[in-house]
Amino acid sequence: QVQFVESGGGLVQPGESLRLSCEASIPDFRLFRMGWYRQAPGKQRELVATISINGNIDYGHSAEGRFTISRDNHKDTVALQMSGLKPEDTAVYYCYGNRWPGLDYWGQGTQVTVSS
Repeated sequence: QVQFVESGGGLVQPGESLRLSCEASIPDFRLFRMGWYRQAPGKQRELVATISINGNIDYGHSAEGRFTISRDNHKDTVALQMSGLKPEDTAVYYCYGNRWPGLDYWGQGTQVTVSS
């Protein structure tokens, strides 16, 4: 029913680090392009980072070299290591994956709050 489950969110101070994890319960995880997206209150959902089947990575401009995405095809997980967190990073972070042809799943999200 729930294909992706995120964990690791929480409340942190500016400059601190946080590691998010997404656990997938799908048999063909290796065929999915995975990624992290975030949505702050009153704003549209935006790309944080994606990682392809082959391990190619793309970061959103807001990452600014502070975030690192990774995947483990043996554990069926994808992680987002965040460092140097800023108040503007406050958002609900969603795990997302898509596979050809047109199959995609969204996690329910995990809250990240960076105090100012």
